[in-house]
Amino acid sequence: MRATARAHPIQGLVKYHGMRDEELRLPYHDSISVCTAPSNTTTTVEFQADREEDAYVVDGERLEGRGADRVRTVVDEVRDRAGLDDRVRVESENNFPSNIGLGSSSSGFAALALAATEAAGLEYTLPEVSTIARRGSSSAARAVTGGFSDLHAGLNDEDCRSERLDVPESFAADVRVVVAKVPAYKETEHAHAEAADSHMFEARLAHVHDQLAEVRDALREGDFDRVFETAEHDSLSLAATTMTGPAGWVYWKPDTIEVFDAVRELRSDEDVPVYFSTDTGATVYVNTRAAYADEVEARIGDCGVETDVWRVGGPAQVLDDDAALF
Repeated sequence: MRATARAHPIQGLVKYHGMRDEELRLPYHDSISVCTAPSNTTTTVEFQADREEDAYVVDGERLEGRGADRVRTVVDEVRDRAGLDDRVRVESENNFPSNIGLGSSSSGFAALALAATEAAGLEYTLPEVSTIARRGSSSAARAVTGGFSDLHAGLNDEDCRSERLDVPESFAADVRVVVAKVPAYKETEHAHAEAADSHMFEARLAHVHDQLAEVRDALREGDFDRVFETAEHDSLSLAATTMTGPAGWVYWKPDTIEVFDAVRELRSDEDVPVYFSTDTGATVYVNTRAAYADEVEARIGDCGVETDVWRVGGPAQVLDDDAALF
């Protein structure tokens, strides 16, 4: 009863903030993201009847504490649905840095949920798998369905699941994401936990539905500027809410601001189609089109940060057994 799966992390375009139910990780509103490739997480899961306790290993380190608890939440949900009592061995590897704002929890829990359901013999659609991944991280639901995906808000698994959005193939193929890696550790859970205590939270709820409608329509039309201009504005809205919570979390660093300035100069002075976006962290997604990727990467590199160029990634997938990590 072993299976291996791979998933790509997400960049939030219209991001969720705060949870109405922390146990089921039910967000207050819908959220839309795009998966980024070739960045990925590979995870192998095996249910073992003779094992005495679960073991969770990520990038060679055994998880303890809150990290192990979050993995156990997903594993227990699979065990309950499959009627299993076996202990489990989980090993996971990322091919990109974690905890710097690149969505490693999204790809991690997406790969875990898909590998675990496959190993348990559950025959689920990807939207159904997304409801299990959501228990580890709401953003993981969208990493399950991949591409450009929409996690619908709801109070149950029938409603709160991810759906892949239809976009023109030529649009998706043209998107490039220059990743400006700003290495600053971040803790997303704390920001979500206190989001509703910010005096800006109600203001965010008042306008986020307009942003969701804008991005859905722009994606359907394949309108690059509308999609990523809205994502840029949503990043600023998210940061305003986060920074005005009780702890006053400020994730951006001087390098982050320098990248923002470089993006705006490229756009205003050189008419380059380019927009910045951040999730909860200091690292910046710089969204542009294929013809401009080299120029944008060179300019962002001048800011003194490490860069990668990524594309749109697909859904989580089950791998052949020869890809297993153990």
